[in-house]
Amino acid sequence: MSSSGAQGRSARAVAGTRTGGAGRLAKVLPILEWGRTYDRDVLTNDLVAAVIVTIMLIPQSLAYALLAGLPPVVGLYASILPLVAYAIFGTSRTLAVGPVAVISLMTASAAGAVAAQGTALYLEAAITLAALSGVMLAVMGMLRLGFLANLLSHPVISGFISASGLLIATSQLGHILGIPAGGDNWPEMLGSLASAIGSVNPWTMAIGIPATLFLFWARKGSKPLLLKLGLSARAADISAKIAPVVAVAVTILAVVLLDLGERGVNVVGAIPQGLPPFALPSTDLSLISQLWVPALLISIIGFVESVSVAQTLAAKRRQRISPDQELIGLGASNIASALSGGYPVTGGFARSVVNFDAGAQTPAAGAFTAVGIALAGLFLTPLLFNLPIATLAATIIVAVLSLVDLRTPGRLWRYSKADFAAHMATIGTTLLAGVEMGVIAGVAVGLLLYLWRASRPHAAIVGRVPESEHFRNVERHSVFTVPHILSIRIDESLTYLNARWLEEYVLEQVADRPAVRHVILMCSAVNEIDASGLESLEAINHRLIDAGIGLHLSEVKGPVMDRLQRTRFLDTLNGRVFLSQDRAFRELASNGGPPELPVDDAARGMI
Repeated sequence: MSSSGAQGRSARAVAGTRTGGAGRLAKVLPILEWGRTYDRDVLTNDLVAAVIVTIMLIPQSLAYALLAGLPPVVGLYASILPLVAYAIFGTSRTLAVGPVAVISLMTASAAGAVAAQGTALYLEAAITLAALSGVMLAVMGMLRLGFLANLLSHPVISGFISASGLLIATSQLGHILGIPAGGDNWPEMLGSLASAIGSVNPWTMAIGIPATLFLFWARKGSKPLLLKLGLSARAADISAKIAPVVAVAVTILAVVLLDLGERGVNVVGAIPQGLPPFALPSTDLSLISQLWVPALLISIIGFVESVSVAQTLAAKRRQRISPDQELIGLGASNIASALSGGYPVTGGFARSVVNFDAGAQTPAAGAFTAVGIALAGLFLTPLLFNLPIATLAATIIVAVLSLVDLRTPGRLWRYSKADFAAHMATIGTTLLAGVEMGVIAGVAVGLLLYLWRASRPHAAIVGRVPESEHFRNVERHSVFTVPHILSIRIDESLTYLNARWLEEYVLEQVADRPAVRHVILMCSAVNEIDASGLESLEAINHRLIDAGIGLHLSEVKGPVMDRLQRTRFLDTLNGRVFLSQDRAFRELASNGGPPELPVDDAARGMI
């Protein structure tokens, strides 16, 4: 063997080791993956998308900070470093991270429980929430707990978002009407509005109502108009989405020209100019103990919302995201938000869609957006002094009412009463008791309904379809049966939740059929049998032995059979294990008495 050949293999091994190491590092830092292919064309697309999203994000960030009960500039702070952090650690190419409506509402609820709005402690609580949420998300990502998003069912998430949309829209009506209003739940908010309705400011209404109507129209009516004027479909769509900027500019101009500030119209006022300050979250254990549960709920809701948007957009370009790495990316974004004086952030649906439609190719578009927001913080904030609060409220109302889904309850009622119950329980609790209790109630109801369904699985008595080897439910099909055989198809794994139910069900069916001499459990849908399920099978076997009836199994899956073979159940089974239900039925149909044969050893492990 030549030394040159050995050296070649050694060099290839070293190169392979380096490639493997780089691949592992790229999983932790996705920027290393897409950064290798970054070129001028991608840069151009990302820059165009960043400009468009920046224009959209400035009024949104101010509005959502207002919703969170924070100074408007905090919304800008939460839209700079978090975007850079996500560009480094996130896996979605088009997800736009920043303040969103639901998380802003949850922040207001959590921070408002420990301090009054406008105080230093309130801002400290919001910053601490971002830090706690960031750490929780990052730890969950390191532990590869991305699957936890599956714990929140779609009906629960849909109900929570719809109810939150109603709460948010109601909370902003006071700003539209120019009256003081408050409350932590829907009855309190409505009562507060009703009690102050006599002090409506007409000048504020003259700003807020037209701005709201214009933004509603812009969502549906502006694109067709722009298309008629000759704009391309893409340009018309993007122009329609930056309508809030038009509303901001026009209402600022109205305030200046008509001197509406002197007529009682509330404006944003002075916004600190400059880059985000360095901030540290609180280390007060008493404050942390009050905030960790809300922070956990914010983390879960934010992650579910973000990963749903990211997966939807990635699928359109046949790309993939990693839920576990997304947890790390969102965790880094929230930690960055806390360190720059911001509050909890996540991936937003509206801005992510705009980012996607505008042609963003990589997360670098988010980093460029952060630069645009930073420049706005440095140079444009004086122009926002006369921005009416009513305009920001109108922006929020139009954005969140699009989240309210009025069709889902009807669909769920027709399809699944249990999912309808979870959906409505989430809506009702969120409206009446607040956002945190709404999430908890939705999860609790969903889990209880799941446990109830799992404890009463579907099972069917089956017979053979004539002139075939298929077996179907006797109540749904015209099938062939014989009096001395009872075939039961079990449509669920056998676990501690349903083991007792199966035992009672089988023995009840046997008691109703005196002629039965053989019971066949068709196990084609059984993926697992736990210890409790095994004990119930043993109990059924013993009871049937006492009654002179044989117990047989058919179509047992390989992994399930492997576990059964490690027990004594097959040795005590007074029937047989059949490869197929058809074979079991044919052989037992000619045998009217109890079985005398041992377990079919040849059939064990064949499936």
